[in-house]
Amino acid sequence: MAIGERIHFFRIMRGMTQKYLGMLVGFPERSADVRLAQYETGSRKPKADLTAALAQALDVAPQALDIPDIDSYIGLMHTLFALEDIYGLTISETNGKICLKVNKDKNKDAAELLKMLSAWKEQADKLSAEEISKEDYDQWRYNYPKFDNSQHWAKVPSKELSDSLAEVFKDKLKTD
Repeated sequence: MAIGERIHFFRIMRGMTQKYLGMLVGFPERSADVRLAQYETGSRKPKADLTAALAQALDVAPQALDIPDIDSYIGLMHTLFALEDIYGLTISETNGKICLKVNKDKNKDAAELLKMLSAWKEQADKLSAEEISKEDYDQWRYNYPKFDNSQHWAKVPSKELSDSLAEVFKDKLKTD
């Protein structure tokens, strides 16, 4: 699902109009709905700062908006293949059902993914047992890892942030 579709999904879920959401993120009132429609239809893609503002206005993590393109079965399959390469995702059959599993022994990243999936399963189990509401479950998912208190996750910086930090430290080392 493309970012525009995710923006639309969360806007509708929150009961907002395009004009209202557009104004919340700083577009002028006279063009707020048109500007937001451009992002929702995919004719424009929001930059990182606008994505962050939209996420804040919609009360979700920016990552919930800007997800990989898995709109086609082929794209989805290649996403799964990448997960196999990076995280040791494996495919098998158990009791006639296809199962995806994480090989935690593949590397440290695979072990971390397994922990995150376990946290997700814990929340899904709570929903099934009616210990939490669907709204609580969705709040956990759409703001992940903000409400995940099962682990203390280290935030992985974006490439842009990482490059910026490297540049700052490079200059710092020159002055010392």
